[in-house]
Amino acid sequence: MSHRHPQPSSVRPPTLRAALVALLGALLLAACAGDNERDLQSGAAQLYDKAHQAMDSGNYRNSIAYYEALEARFPFSNEAKQSQLDLVYAYYKNGERESAIDAANQFERENPTHPRVDYALYMRGLATFQGQSNAFYRLLGVDLARRPPDRARESFSAFSQLLQRFPKSVYAPDARQRMVFLRNRLAEHENYVARYYYKRGAYLAAANRAEFAMTSYDGSPAVAESLRIMVDSYRELGMNDLADDARTVLAASYPDAASKQARAEERPWYRFW
Repeated sequence: MSHRHPQPSSVRPPTLRAALVALLGALLLAACAGDNERDLQSGAAQLYDKAHQAMDSGNYRNSIAYYEALEARFPFSNEAKQSQLDLVYAYYKNGERESAIDAANQFERENPTHPRVDYALYMRGLATFQGQSNAFYRLLGVDLARRPPDRARESFSAFSQLLQRFPKSVYAPDARQRMVFLRNRLAEHENYVARYYYKRGAYLAAANRAEFAMTSYDGSPAVAESLRIMVDSYRELGMNDLADDARTVLAASYPDAASKQARAEERPWYRFW
């Protein structure tokens, strides 16, 4: 005679149902993981298609995962070569500027004669160009000229190489326009440093820095300020001939700035405003 206590029938079905649900969930998770694993183990063409679809849909994180898997598994395929360029763009759009710059540099090093090197140069310039806009800093009340222009120099260099090597590239017009902005950005920073020297009585250093800005970024609007700094600095040094030469160039090239300079020089010594 059995001494086991019979289980109530009302308890058995929920316990069995819970076990079945848990098992089904585990199977579904395993199936999803298996699908993702199979996706990443697909052939080069399939991986590239999935990466491209993800990028077209704006899912840059997934596209990066597919492109990186493609390069790792099929490094010598034609798709891997194209994926190197696509990765630059995907990194850029995903906000990974450093990765975009590194990927562009790598493509340039490994494929110096590739017909799409112009794109790599353009994207490198674009990635380093980000953060150089005056509008954002004006909103925060920050003087962009005070900030170190290292990224601006890198961007300017990349765009300059693009124009020198591929003057007829489809990316050349946009690069040229960005270089105009960057030239002025760099000149403004040189002027900021020159004025810093001037205010501290280092007039020769101020004049030299302003002259560097004028010769290096000739034609940019900021050069007007460079010439004014040269006039002021040479005058303080007693080098009146050089001050007059700078004033003549200022009047010929930037008449409005020359008028402003003349009014400043006519201000009585006892005026403090």
